[in-house]
Amino acid sequence: MTIETITLAPGYTVSRVAKGNWQLAAKHGAPYAQDDAVEDMRRYVEAGINAFDCADHYVGVEDTIGLFRRRYPELGKALRVSTKYTPDIELIPHLTRKDVETAVDTSLQRLGVEQLDLVQFHWWDYEVPGCLQAMQWLQEFQKAGKIAHLGTTNFNVARLREIVDGGVTLLTNQLQYSLLDRRPENGMVELCREHGIQLLCYGTVAGGFLSDKWLGQPSPPPPFANRSLIKYRLIIEEFGGWEAYQALLRTLDTIAKKHGSNIAAVAARYVLDRPQVAAALVGAKDSRHLDDTLAIFSLRFDAEDLASLSALSDAAPGPAGDCYDIERDKDGTHAKIMQMNQNTHGAPAHIDMSPPIAAIGARS
Repeated sequence: MTIETITLAPGYTVSRVAKGNWQLAAKHGAPYAQDDAVEDMRRYVEAGINAFDCADHYVGVEDTIGLFRRRYPELGKALRVSTKYTPDIELIPHLTRKDVETAVDTSLQRLGVEQLDLVQFHWWDYEVPGCLQAMQWLQEFQKAGKIAHLGTTNFNVARLREIVDGGVTLLTNQLQYSLLDRRPENGMVELCREHGIQLLCYGTVAGGFLSDKWLGQPSPPPPFANRSLIKYRLIIEEFGGWEAYQALLRTLDTIAKKHGSNIAAVAARYVLDRPQVAAALVGAKDSRHLDDTLAIFSLRFDAEDLASLSALSDAAPGPAGDCYDIERDKDGTHAKIMQMNQNTHGAPAHIDMSPPIAAIGARS
């Protein structure tokens, strides 16, 4: 098996499957031992997956990657880390250049590097001005050598166009993209192709919902094991509900068996083969599913596979609209599960692991 790689820029080559580390964030789910997480990171890098994704607001994750680098310096040289700069919603109305620099310096210190590989910018509220200015400040720190490359995450088409038109050069745009959520195809893929921006895609296996584990199972009762399951259970409702999702799983299972693979690998491979996609991010708290993840690289679909997958996804009523727009609806179900001030306040003392019942019951 060959690990697929892509060169995003000179000297910046990454595996086309990235280890998403959001499941290691404090209070995301059950506690874990940091030493165990470091050893799992070692297994991923040794297997050839050298792309790690994290964020400043994934509490504790940058520190854990920094510990991995110190413990395994030779493996750390091969590692390419995409982090995110996500100023808290409380901070953005009065964000300063100094705030941005402090955030960049904090990530440098946590990750134990002299230059950040890739910083992906997020802005919680479009109604608050200052988004483009913050991005331009990041570009200044890039020119100063603190950041190698800039990207964005969770913008819609209009806002991403504003950033590009504002003179900011972007290497990547990270967004949610899966067989359950094809909103990037509503203009975002075309815009990124126009400007040479590569897509880094999370949600490809929907927090684990797109896996063998859930085939033929009833809708799970709350509380859920982690915050990803809450998020993607809501996405399943947008897709058409539990039965529509189960029909998709059955199709994925048929294709997986045909190729001697697994449902999660088929789901991730589908996204990896979409236009403008550079890498699929697969969330991983540990290395239990590493072999299943590596199976993504062995898959190749035929026309019949693609027709079967597209038919179900094309028939779905949603999620509709542009990228991340329903998650930005302040009165909507998706926004209410977000934690928007974790840089300032850290992980909440308690997180409700029960998704909003009214939304879940709508089509189940």
